[in-house]
Amino acid sequence: MPRDELAAWLRLLLTPGLGRTTARQLLAAFGLPDAIWAQAPDTWGRVVDPALAQAMAQPPQGFDETVLAHERWLAQGGERHALTLADPRYPASLLDTADPPLVLFVHGRLDALSHAQRLAIVGSRNPTPQGAQNAQAFAQSLAAAGLTIVSGLALGIDGAAHEGALRAGGFTLAVVGTGLDRVYPSRHRDLAHRIVAQGALISEYPLGTPPLAHHFPQRNRVIAGLSMGTLVVEAALQSGSLITARLASEQGREVFAIPGSIHAPQSRGCHALIRQGAKLVESAQDVLEELRLADPPPRAAEEASPLPSGGADDELLSALGHDPVGLDDLLARTGLPTSALQARLLELELQGLVARLPGGLLQRVAQG
Repeated sequence: MPRDELAAWLRLLLTPGLGRTTARQLLAAFGLPDAIWAQAPDTWGRVVDPALAQAMAQPPQGFDETVLAHERWLAQGGERHALTLADPRYPASLLDTADPPLVLFVHGRLDALSHAQRLAIVGSRNPTPQGAQNAQAFAQSLAAAGLTIVSGLALGIDGAAHEGALRAGGFTLAVVGTGLDRVYPSRHRDLAHRIVAQGALISEYPLGTPPLAHHFPQRNRVIAGLSMGTLVVEAALQSGSLITARLASEQGREVFAIPGSIHAPQSRGCHALIRQGAKLVESAQDVLEELRLADPPPRAAEEASPLPSGGADDELLSALGHDPVGLDDLLARTGLPTSALQARLLELELQGLVARLPGGLLQRVAQG
């Protein structure tokens, strides 16, 4: 992108008080950003508030250094791009939304972004062990069936979804709430590098943008807008994942939810979505069928179904059931001596068949 064009878009993006809605009004009135900045403040004042028009007359503080930083970042190669609303490579599904970003900064493979069959997988930052496994297994199955998995690089369900897609050798897109010159959370640095190689990191925020709290609900609209549907794995009632699901529904996209234990706070958001009309799904095949995707690999999703299926002949696993349970209740169900029960639980935990939850609860973990 030529420097003048990059600078014109960045000025539109960074001018204080000039939000996305007002910027789109200016684009509609005057055309591309270089044409906007060629106008006099009095002319801008016919479209925006006169005080804002006067403020627009001066570039933002440190603007030249900001433009130079973006030029250098783009020049590093390694599949770094700035896609504007005027770029033919800008995702069409995002253009169809009410509030598309002015610019998408992309680090990674544009072919992953151009693939039309994309599904968002979102959920709790503090999932149960089963929830994290469900997210990874669904993502792996759906990526193997040809879907690009979209999520937000957050801890918990987001990270598990990206990992599942990577394990399948499929594409995954991570929409983040910071500039692409930093990784948040920092513990996902290695995951971010792997996503760049097998998908892309995406942000509407310029370089240097820190992880501000209000950016993450905003980036959820991009996750929903990029995707033909959104799958919520686990979510509390007050959850950013429910914002993503609502935005997807408002955009006419499908919403899916995995049911869970009636005792688990992380399941209540999914149950609320199901009551509101979200599609209840028990396997990745359910998602593929609902999306009416042509010729998915036969039984690919069912073979990797993440829902509990193993160890039914083990009496202790049967006694555990699939809901979180306390030790006292388990003692009552099994009739085992405390020492024998605890020893067997430790064996199952070491095998990865049982996980310990906060509050002294135990939960059976399905094996994919």
